[in-house]
Parts: sequence; C-alpha cells; structure tokens
Amino acid sequence: MPAASPTIPPPSKALLLLEGRAIHELGAFVASLPLLRLARRGDGHSVLILPGLVASDVSTRPLRTFLSNQGYVVSGWGQGRNYGLHDGVADGMIRLLGEIAQRSGRKVSLIGWSLGGLYARQLAKLRPDDVRVVVTLGSPFAAHPRSTNAWRVYELASGRRADDREADFGAGLAEPPPVPTTAIFSRSDGVCAWRGCVERPSALTENIEVQGSHFGLGHHPAAVYAVADRLAQPEGQWTKFHRSGWRALVYPDPAR
Repeated sequence: MPAASPTIPPPSKALLLLEGRAIHELGAFVASLPLLRLARRGDGHSVLILPGLVASDVSTRPLRTFLSNQGYVVSGWGQGRNYGLHDGVADGMIRLLGEIAQRSGRKVSLIGWSLGGLYARQLAKLRPDDVRVVVTLGSPFAAHPRSTNAWRVYELASGRRADDREADFGAGLAEPPPVPTTAIFSRSDGVCAWRGCVERPSALTENIEVQGSHFGLGHHPAAVYAVADRLAQPEGQWTKFHRSGWRALVYPDPAR
C-alpha cells in the first residue's frame, strides 16, 4: 500500500510549544498512583513496550514499572535509542517477540509509543499468533509521515527519507492488525496530527481519546489507566472500552 497522501497538516506551532506539559503529566502520574493501582490487575501475561523516536527504554520506565506492579511480566525493547529501522532492528524485535512468547507459553500484549506503535502494529501483522492485543500511544499510522512535526528528526536519526517504506516491515501501516487493537490519542498532540493516530472502526479496533501532550502519553494518568484496563481483559474476550459513569468525564467520545 502506498504512503497516505499528505493532506493532514501537522500540529500547529502553538501545540508543539505546549509539549512542555509532559513534565507536569509525569508529576500527575506520580500523584495519581494510589488511584491508578485500583485499576483491574493483570493475569501474569507478558507485555512488550516499544519506545518512540530517539527514545529508549528509559522513557517507558514509569509505564513498565506500573504494569509490573499490576501483575504483568513487562519487557522493554532492549535496543537502546529508537533511531528507526536500521539494519537488524526489525529482526531484533521479531526475535524478541518470539522469545517472549515461547518462554511464557502465552500470547504477548504489545504497547507502542509514537513510532514504537507503528512497530507494534507491524509485529502483530507478521506474528499474529504470538500477539494478544496491540495498544498504540499517539502513533501516526493513518497519515503521511509529513503530517507530524517529527519527520525531519526521523530523517536525521534514521538516515532514511520519511516517505520510504520497508517492503517487509513498514508497508500498509494504516491496515489494522488481525488482533484487538486500541489507539490512544490526543487532539492536542503537538507532534503527530491526531487524525493520523485514530483507527478504522471495526469489531477489533477502537480509539480512546485523552487530553494531553504527545511526549506525556506514556505516563499520562488517563492513558495509563486505559492501557491497564485494556490489558486486563481475559484473553479471547476482548470488548471495547466503556465510557459509562465517571469515565465519561475523563474520556471524551472520539466519534464526535
């Protein structure tokens, strides 16, 4: 599938400047931990978390630590900083997913932040029998690469054109994986155009909106709670996120 047409503009400079909110969102995450721990606990299955562009496992440590304490066996990607699909990166992720699934004897849930979410989707397409669910955090899978404010950084870091696609890994990004898939996004994302971060409606896909920054999505309290809620569903009994009660105050209806 060819890259999507660059008809969705990137977020405004004003939204990009507001990305400093991520620091306050980390503070809100720490302050919210007593409440977040009330989320449904896990069943001990494995979770693999993939970082965003030029980020490493350090960036996902708050989320990994929280999910570990909720009863999951959580792994980082273990490849240092994410500079794009350099030689061996894709093979390393495929191999790691296979090793985790074989070691646990169970399917693995994949969480990807920004660029890491694009990887998570493609891994689920390549190895669907090893994947339980996919959750993306501000991942621009449904838009042209230049619909983000990070495409120049990607080209500089990866040494590749933003328009390039890997024939065996990066093609068909907008096509949803054949497993339950949740896209968490923010309309005030200052890096990725939010319209490019939402999933096609189907029986196995859903979108959850939170109000926050791109750089804070991995530790935003509302996003973290939504991730925990999605992972806690029994295998094979996936249902879409409910916005009844207090959730309606925190999670806007993404269909509006």
